[in-house]
Amino acid sequence: MTEQERKRLGDYEIVRELGHGGMGQVYLVRNVISDRIEAMKVLLPDLAQQGDLANRFMREIKVLASLEHPNIAQLRTAFTAENQLVMIMEYVDGETLADRLERGAFTVPDALNYIGQVLGALSYAHGKGIIHRDIKPANMMLTPQGVVKLMDFGIARASTDLGMTATGATVGSLDYMSPEQVKAEPTDARSDLYAVGVSLYQMVTGHRMFSATSSFSVMEAHVKEIPRPPIEVQPTLPKALSDIIMMGVAKEPAKRFQTADAFRNALSQVSTSSAAADAATASQVQPPPMAQAVPPPPTPVPQPSAYATAQPPASGRGRHIGWLLAAAIVVLVAIFGGTQVYRSRQQNGAINSAAPSNATQPAAQPPAAPPAPVESNAPASAPQPGKAHQTAQPEVPAGPTPEEIAAQKKLMDDLENETDHLDSRAAAVESGLDPLEQQMQQSGLGLRGDIVAARSNMRNDLAKAKQALAGADTDRARKYLDLASHEVEKLEEFLGRR
Repeated sequence: MTEQERKRLGDYEIVRELGHGGMGQVYLVRNVISDRIEAMKVLLPDLAQQGDLANRFMREIKVLASLEHPNIAQLRTAFTAENQLVMIMEYVDGETLADRLERGAFTVPDALNYIGQVLGALSYAHGKGIIHRDIKPANMMLTPQGVVKLMDFGIARASTDLGMTATGATVGSLDYMSPEQVKAEPTDARSDLYAVGVSLYQMVTGHRMFSATSSFSVMEAHVKEIPRPPIEVQPTLPKALSDIIMMGVAKEPAKRFQTADAFRNALSQVSTSSAAADAATASQVQPPPMAQAVPPPPTPVPQPSAYATAQPPASGRGRHIGWLLAAAIVVLVAIFGGTQVYRSRQQNGAINSAAPSNATQPAAQPPAAPPAPVESNAPASAPQPGKAHQTAQPEVPAGPTPEEIAAQKKLMDDLENETDHLDSRAAAVESGLDPLEQQMQQSGLGLRGDIVAARSNMRNDLAKAKQALAGADTDRARKYLDLASHEVEKLEEFLGRR
């Protein structure tokens, strides 16, 4: 482009150049109609003249247009101008993880957070049949809000199909190539996962996975050399994380994580265990010794008296009736049970002194007055206890109505249908967990503790719900179906199915 052409291209005013390479140039532009700031990628003219490359570039543009994910820089539009192919992309403000790496290694929590976002984007893209083929920290943009945006999806390279980097393209891509790319073998999503493993290796150690300097020696190392475990480079790393990275960069695709979700779930276990270890360490940290001081005496809490707790309603008539009733009860207790009460209090004085309801009552203090409604309509003479008991007899309920029987039958049918549906979801969860567990066991790892517990709880709760349904116990069935559903949702979220 000439200096004049750089100022305006179609409806876009060029603000400044953001970068350039062997494929083309990237500019910060402003749409003069919408006034929105965006990024413009222009394919170099000499490459645009190559029919095969131009056609591939256009096919990738169409695929990118279908990708909408919070961790993928979105394609806005594409067009041709001055015999050049132009892409308008979402402008992501921030710095690449490669730029951030220049200041040193990442902390483990930050590395797990950022790579987890990248794996989320790859899981989405791989599900649509899109392979990135150029995963590296330089293509991971970190925003000031801590969001990672994966850049440069599907950018065609002169020998992409052969798994090589085009002459003049970013040489750093060689550091992240999978062995099958180096050997010009067919590639799939697992090549992207290898590059993620290499990127994570570099992020947590601060060093390249292979120290070779020439392009040939780097490619040869990817095929033949076993990298040093990250924990040997950075001894403070969790061993589980080191093992996961080594599995991610296995030479044979079959020995790596087979999906981005499996890779991300394995890393989530490291995140959980690291958080637990940090909490345990914090709990063991004791404050520095200080001069011992006598703690202030506790503020006494006033205790209510027996008389206060037995106060009837605050009317003069009510108080007189209450005291008359209390006096009558005292006489009855003294006549019929005085001896027994005395002996009981002598033998169980320690127990009674600990009980709040008796601690504040003296030996001759009557118990709390019966409920006022019993005496509200009674004459002023002593109450008749027998009559009160006669009026409190419950009525015998009638049998269920036809409507209630029909409602119960419908409830049973609904619970059975819900159980069948939940049983199907549980079976799908089991089918997802089993291969993941086998894959992790091959590398000496295991499922996260809370996931193992959730699977066990799911099985037990579902079995109890079925047992309750067999006994027509709908309340119990409802309880265990809700518990089982909660565990199924937790496992589905772990597998990335929610």
